[in-house]
Amino acid sequence: MKYFLLIAAFNTIILIACNNANSTTSKSENNVETKKETPVQETNTTTPVKDILTGYIQLKNALIADNGSDAAAAGNSMVGAFQKFDKSILAGNQKKTYEDVEDDAREHAEHIGKNGGNITHQREHFDMLSKDVYELVKAFNAGQALYQDSCPMYNGGKGATWLSETKEIKNPYFGKKMPSCGMVTEELK
Repeated sequence: MKYFLLIAAFNTIILIACNNANSTTSKSENNVETKKETPVQETNTTTPVKDILTGYIQLKNALIADNGSDAAAAGNSMVGAFQKFDKSILAGNQKKTYEDVEDDAREHAEHIGKNGGNITHQREHFDMLSKDVYELVKAFNAGQALYQDSCPMYNGGKGATWLSETKEIKNPYFGKKMPSCGMVTEELK
């Protein structure tokens, strides 16, 4: 009889411990759900950066296709995204980075938008714009995997970089003439 009571007490303790573990697991799951909600809020605050990045990716792809008019439309889209950007939501370091980059990046996007018939000029501004967008991605986290690619031959051998959403090299500086010239230099997550 003692053993029966001892086993019953032991089973009760185990049952209580298991129920507490399940409660803890539920609380952990709730905490995970709360953590899942936080990135949604961060995504809302970085939506203007995503809009800038979306325009940039469209611009890059238009240059890859040697399409100056689509590149101009993407440049204009980026200008609009810069104009809509709400700086009041930024923390100190992010605000400084954005303000350091904003004027130059917007100017490059405007030049690209106004020069649909001059793809060489668009590519010159894309080179400088790529550096600015890289700084924004580093400061704000793009929310997706990106690759920084490099072409050592562009600009008389001085080279240039760009950001891509794919690991496969598709060169916006040489377009269809040399589409695979370049290499991945950094993966951004």
